[in-house]
Amino acid sequence: MADPVDCALDLMRRLPPQKVEENLANLVELVPHLSEDLLAAIDQPLKLQRCRTTGKDFLLCDYNRDGDSYRSPWSNEYEPALGDGAQPSQKLRRLEVAANEAFNTYRDMYFDGGVSSVYMWDLDDGFAAVVLIKNVNQSDDKSKGSWDSIHVIEVNEKGRSAHYKLTSTIMLYMETLGQKQGRVNLSGSLTRQAEVDYPVDDYGSHVANMGRMVEDMEIKMRNSLQVIYFGKTKDITGDLRSYVSLGEQKKLASIQSELVGKLQARSQ
Repeated sequence: MADPVDCALDLMRRLPPQKVEENLANLVELVPHLSEDLLAAIDQPLKLQRCRTTGKDFLLCDYNRDGDSYRSPWSNEYEPALGDGAQPSQKLRRLEVAANEAFNTYRDMYFDGGVSSVYMWDLDDGFAAVVLIKNVNQSDDKSKGSWDSIHVIEVNEKGRSAHYKLTSTIMLYMETLGQKQGRVNLSGSLTRQAEVDYPVDDYGSHVANMGRMVEDMEIKMRNSLQVIYFGKTKDITGDLRSYVSLGEQKKLASIQSELVGKLQARSQ
């Protein structure tokens, strides 16, 4: 018999990503005994909250949550207040502060807006971190979109080097409305993993190493999304209904074949 969790996850992958919260709530209501497994396995769009101490926005996720409270990366305080909430060690907290500053610059450079947050926690052989970036574009009623990226990094320190394991998930949602094409909606998610070893000259080198790894991964995933969502959609649409008449299309194909034949003959 199939694993019920795998069946539930397979169902979620087939439902509209922009309604993941609504679909997940309905699924949990149907199978409440799987709620913990489903909530841990299914990524949801990131939510914003404003830090009461600094006035800066930060992103919410399971990694900065303790009970019903969320820890701000700017003040290191839980909101609502929580006396015994989980905290990184002082050494790791200093690294967390530096990482938030670095990724804030990274976000500004690549996204020109949005919000980023970095959270870290101690492990037996090192530490782990999550880098969150959210950018929403809703300039008018005819077009809107959102980008949510979640990068979870496990760092295993080994003397003068460290092993980094990265799991990245990007959730993309776009919607346009026009008189000719009507309402067009493109949405989905992509998850990739990577592992690499980097030298560590000092403790602060982790920020540069993680930044390089996240940057490379986002560029690769951005290019994959370009091919999947735009390239494939264009190809399928072209197969269903061409922009020009079939006669014109055959004529162009014939000209292309003739040119290729002449070039091949010349090269011989």
